[in-house]
Amino acid sequence: MLTLHCGPAARHCGFAWLGLGLALAVCSPAEAQGDGHIVTVTEQVQLGVTPARAWVAIGDFLTWPSWHPAFVSTQLVQGDGRSAGTVRRIATRDGAQFTEELLSRDEGRRRLQFRILAAPTPVVDYRSTLSVKPDRGGSTVVWSADFEVKPGASEAEVRKQVAAMYRLGLDNLATAFD
Repeated sequence: MLTLHCGPAARHCGFAWLGLGLALAVCSPAEAQGDGHIVTVTEQVQLGVTPARAWVAIGDFLTWPSWHPAFVSTQLVQGDGRSAGTVRRIATRDGAQFTEELLSRDEGRRRLQFRILAAPTPVVDYRSTLSVKPDRGGSTVVWSADFEVKPGASEAEVRKQVAAMYRLGLDNLATAFD
């Protein structure tokens, strides 16, 4: 059983991320394109549980609000929730909506990939991978993304906010499995 830990850090992370995104979400279509520079963010956490147990907690594309404190609900828009092409709408605690498409889900490799279709964030062509790997009697969860930053946004600030969002979820997993 996972337990959510939603303290001030969860609220701050969501507001900071969304505040930056909402400020830039009103760009014109020409401004919405990135500059071609790919940014990569990777965060990970070691868990004292088997990879199979960690995967059960995070491998379902529709149940992320059960382990990530920034999210409150997920709505299936298209697909079955487990196959490529599934589209979900996930809502944050402060009301922002992200529409995301599941690109692949590999049960055997305990890995899923998705992309953002629409969101109030200063990123373009966001693609993310979440995977679980065996590690020293437990497991390591790795969350990474590649994306471009919209013109006018600070790459350093966007990188920091994406990493903070990942850390919030990953740290909550570590606490839940203690």
